[in-house]
Amino acid sequence: MTISTQITGLIISLLICFIVAGLGALTSINAGEFYAALAKPDWAPPAWLFGPAWTVLYIIMAIASWLVWRQEGFGAAQIALSLYLTQLVFNALWSWLFFSLHNGMWAFIDISLLWVSLVILIYQFWKISIVASIMLLPYILWVSFATMLNFSIWQLNPELL
Repeated sequence: MTISTQITGLIISLLICFIVAGLGALTSINAGEFYAALAKPDWAPPAWLFGPAWTVLYIIMAIASWLVWRQEGFGAAQIALSLYLTQLVFNALWSWLFFSLHNGMWAFIDISLLWVSLVILIYQFWKISIVASIMLLPYILWVSFATMLNFSIWQLNPELL
């Protein structure tokens, strides 16, 4: 694989992640106001933390998927990379469910499916690139935390979610 092919692959991986991030941002234009109005557990992070955290996570995810693609190509890594794209759909869908539809239950179901898909994805990546698999650990930790936060906020705000 040539250097230019590898660079193009990395750029595509980054673009895919930032398209997903952009879709999430579009569905959560009023997220700040809505999030501020919600009752939250004491351990909830401040709203400003989510943007930087997700930016770092999207970059790490893009690099991890690129490493898998670079190692095996799309054909040989089709299962792992298809699962990667699937979890990105769950990821993007969460913002729409929580911030646009204000549906805590469906957002919780979605983020739970995201978590399960990440467990499987980490295993699939492990079979191809241990480094790529390890790179996803901060992501699953964040999603684990976000799952608990989603559930807590949903339970604390039955009239809003």
